[in-house]
Amino acid sequence: MALQEEFEKQGIWLFRYRGSIPLIIFIIGFALFIYSELFPEQFPVKTWVPTLVLQLVALAVSFTGLFIRVYTVGHTPRNTSGRNVGKQVAESLNTTGIYSMVRHPLYVGNFFMWLGPALMTGSPLFIAAFILFYWVYYERIMFAEEQFLRGKFQQVYLDWSANVPAFVPSFRNFKKPSLPFSWKKVVKKEKNGLAAIFLIFYAFDVCVKLIRHDENFFGWLFYATLASLIFYLVFKLLKKKKFLQEEGR
Repeated sequence: MALQEEFEKQGIWLFRYRGSIPLIIFIIGFALFIYSELFPEQFPVKTWVPTLVLQLVALAVSFTGLFIRVYTVGHTPRNTSGRNVGKQVAESLNTTGIYSMVRHPLYVGNFFMWLGPALMTGSPLFIAAFILFYWVYYERIMFAEEQFLRGKFQQVYLDWSANVPAFVPSFRNFKKPSLPFSWKKVVKKEKNGLAAIFLIFYAFDVCVKLIRHDENFFGWLFYATLASLIFYLVFKLLKKKKFLQEEGR
């Protein structure tokens, strides 16, 4: 099998399980984080940078990724740029807004969302390994996705992709989004991302406190996590009751 077909086959398989496979890397990172808290002398970053500072920086990185996803999803029509399961879906080709700067903005957002927890390990080696894994993993997915879009939209896709980079944004050719921002679509599609970020970082926080014998588990991160879970449940119910339905979005 030629590399082109091999990459596409791998990308289709990885796309199907793109929500679960990265969890393996996260589990490894979480175990490394616990080890770094038990033996901080082996992790210079942990001795140079206060835990709270590292936590806030990592949270900011993850929220940067969430912001990218929110901006992307908020300006796109129905059946594009979503959390598709099992197969590619694209009723139209997005070429304006963030898609005039980068071809795969959702994967850029995912990168930063996952990079935040990776930073918590304080291990440059693990962070470098994570970046390499992400590159190889999502390169296959992006390849398969582009093959699908190229086959469906043909010359229109080729003309657009010729001037828009795949992963590193270029601001030179920015075009105003063709659709107004939709909070309803964002809440409908991205509410779990907010809760996931806070849950992950609260899990880190609990581990730190257990290791340091600190019984104050109800700091600001606990209340932020609780609020995000309530937000998730409320809007999940509203979605089920179809209050978030919006024509064309």
